[in-house]
Parts: sequence; C-alpha cells; structure tokens
Amino acid sequence: MVLNKVDDCRVVDIETHSNGRDGNLSVMQNDGGAPFPVRRVYYLYDVPGGESRGGHAHRELHEMLVAVSGSFTVTVGDGEKSRTVMLNRPNRGLHIVPGIWRTLDDFSSGAVCLVMSSMPYDESDYIREYDDYLEYVGIKD
Repeated sequence: MVLNKVDDCRVVDIETHSNGRDGNLSVMQNDGGAPFPVRRVYYLYDVPGGESRGGHAHRELHEMLVAVSGSFTVTVGDGEKSRTVMLNRPNRGLHIVPGIWRTLDDFSSGAVCLVMSSMPYDESDYIREYDDYLEYVGIKD
C-alpha cells in the first residue's frame, strides 16, 4: 500500500473564462481539467459559526473542495505533518488525495463548500476515528 502525504494535496486553479463585463464562468471537466474522474458532487452550506466538518480520511477516494461562496479553512494531515489552507475563491480548489485526514473549520457566513469526489458514497471507504487513522498509516499499533 502506498501512503500519500500532506504534500501530495495541492491547490488547483480551475479554468475560468471572463470577458470583463458580465461575470466569470469557472469549469471543471473530466477531460483533463479535473485531477480525477468526478463521480459524485455535493455541497455543504449553512454550517453554524464555530462548527467543524470533515474529521475523517478516505482509503481510496479523491476529493476536490471549492469555496463557491464565502470562505473556510481546510486542515490536511498525514499523521506526521499537517497544513492549513484557506479556500476563499471559486476558481481555486484543494485536491485531497486518499489517506489524508481532513477537517474544515472557520466557515464564513454564507459559505458554500462544493465537493467533487472520485467515487460514489461508500461508508467502508471512511476512516472516522483519528486513532484508527493513525493505525491505518502505521503510526500507532
């Protein structure tokens, strides 16, 4: 099993078109624009102030998180190293690779987090307890 690291997660610029007078259009497609084939899309919104989302890792699933409105922070970690990324632009997303723990915090009022996933929902792909995660990545016996 190859384990990914925090540095494998990256901020991705999303293709954006603008003519300067009637707004912008950002697009992500499965023909090379997306870093993985998108199989599921959902969004988080109306997250109360002070609340967190995420708090899990995936065994196989890739995700791209985009702040389509407002802002929030994403902390990604691999059990040894972590980093926090502020998402606050609808033309930038964070690609989270499999095997990375993530939490989403600091949602601004009206924030909307769009999530594109490489797989349909599968509960068996989730690692929901941090101690189980540390065991999964080989840090804790």
